[in-house]
Amino acid sequence: MGAFFGKSSKKTAPSRITDQDKAVLQLKQQRDRLKQYQKRIELQLENDRLMAKKCLQQGRKDRAKLLLRKKKYQESLLSNADKQLENLEKLAADLEFAQVEMKVLDGLKQGNAALKKVHEMLDINEVEKIMDETREGIEKQQEIDAILTDVLTQQDEDDVLAELDALEAEEQGVELPSVPSDDLPAAVEDEEESVETKATKTKTNTKKVLVEA
Repeated sequence: MGAFFGKSSKKTAPSRITDQDKAVLQLKQQRDRLKQYQKRIELQLENDRLMAKKCLQQGRKDRAKLLLRKKKYQESLLSNADKQLENLEKLAADLEFAQVEMKVLDGLKQGNAALKKVHEMLDINEVEKIMDETREGIEKQQEIDAILTDVLTQQDEDDVLAELDALEAEEQGVELPSVPSDDLPAAVEDEEESVETKATKTKTNTKKVLVEA
């Protein structure tokens, strides 16, 4: 009994075959039967034509006429079968296309529902708040950049540019000459001035001697 109740408690999975699928299947089955019927009629028409020809050769004209009448009637049946077959194929195609449209509409419906949920989760005020905070953060960063720029002196800016040029030259494989950053010693400058003064005095004394002479 436990096994019996256990089996009965299981739920069968719902069938994925819809009524539209069944209708399409029935239409296609009817179409196939019509095609088979057409083949039988076409074979019978050919047989009746051959039999009528044979009866004429045997002098049985009435029998040949009867076979040709039968053949004519079957030709009309074949024409009607062609029309019915055309209607069945058109109906099956329309039904299949309607199923595709239903799936498309169902997809659109689910998409709209998902989009609606997303919109419900998003608050306009919250979005505006986030945008304002982002704008304030950008403005604050710009102010910080401006302050840092004002703090640097012109010499600092020149050093930054020189370092930038050095980095670019290093990337390109070019070595720039190093520029001495220290000033010339004061003693050297004084020696150069004393030499120039002595030279000037010597020239002056020479001119005086020439004038006296």
